[in-house]
Amino acid sequence: MKPQALGGMSVDVFLAEYWQKKPLLIRDALKNVQAPLDADSLAGLACEEDIESRLIIQRGEQWQLQHGPFEEAAFSGLPESHWTLLVQAVDHWVPEAAAFLEQFNFIPRWRIDDLMMSYASDGGGVGPHYDNYDVFLAQVSGQRKWEIGGKHNDSSKLVEGLPLKILASFEAEQSWVLNPGDILYLPPGVSHNGVAQGGDCISCSVGFRAPSHAEMLREFSEYLAQRLSESDRYSDTDLVLQDNAGEITPIALAKIQQIFSHYLTDEQAIADWFGRYVTESKYEHAGASGDEISIAALGEHLAAGGRLARNEGSRFAYIGEGSGAAMFVDGERIDISMANQQLVELVCRETTIGGGDFDAGDDNTALLLGLVQRGALYLVRE
Repeated sequence: MKPQALGGMSVDVFLAEYWQKKPLLIRDALKNVQAPLDADSLAGLACEEDIESRLIIQRGEQWQLQHGPFEEAAFSGLPESHWTLLVQAVDHWVPEAAAFLEQFNFIPRWRIDDLMMSYASDGGGVGPHYDNYDVFLAQVSGQRKWEIGGKHNDSSKLVEGLPLKILASFEAEQSWVLNPGDILYLPPGVSHNGVAQGGDCISCSVGFRAPSHAEMLREFSEYLAQRLSESDRYSDTDLVLQDNAGEITPIALAKIQQIFSHYLTDEQAIADWFGRYVTESKYEHAGASGDEISIAALGEHLAAGGRLARNEGSRFAYIGEGSGAAMFVDGERIDISMANQQLVELVCRETTIGGGDFDAGDDNTALLLGLVQRGALYLVRE
């Protein structure tokens, strides 16, 4: 059993009483915690072209937002206090950050979005705000004071004229100072404000995917539209004379509803779309280039005790029931057989696998070869 970021609380209790329901402070949840990256390494990531980063500087009531990539000189010219560096999806690029996320695998993996890391000087923060998703705020270095307030939504008023979404009205109901190893869990909509206390404040924010209904309907509609024929059209072979040609009749509306219902109740189409949708890589460039290894060389690597690791930027999931069993990797579907089932479950659950972890039959080796060649898995070479 991997360590879990809940301290002594059971997963069942957390899910039943706190998940998406109410905040929870967990003291000393991460024993002997170490930051996946130190401040200098985090700043180095923020200088990379492909990595999403932000620098937020507060001067009284004024806030300044800068987007990366940054030049190294940008950090030497910062004020002594009240600034924060944020780097998104650190787990996509840094194996230690990906390993940090393994402590949160009591939530389905497809629900995890990314690990954002922040470094803040004394007084640094991003202002009172809320998120539309669940978040675990883990303190890994220094101290940060967190205040939480009531629930908010997109009708809540924001401070005008700022580059950040800062709540115009925020009243703290509870507050704590988090030390290294402490975690604060917040459900969607709970307002919060974090301010660094002293220097060397590093926090890890584990955010979860919560796509809006509008986004999912839009994406599913696009998925369907790409797969329908131009010959699939509205028809009314039972048309009868209407009293008024300008009327859209209940019969016509019922036909439209029937068309929509046909697609919205297609379980196989929904499963196929959703598997692709939730495994699409957040950043296309995060995927590693494939390894053109032969199946014989792959077999030798595994037989010699070598291991395979998941590309940190790739997403894996599977649907394991019935004839529609499939594995989804980075937005693509891979049909699987009963012979592959155990291996697929293993690959979707673990970050690394070895030859002794599964039946190394031809079907399984061929499946792994395809994943290595597309860059979703890579060989761990000592």
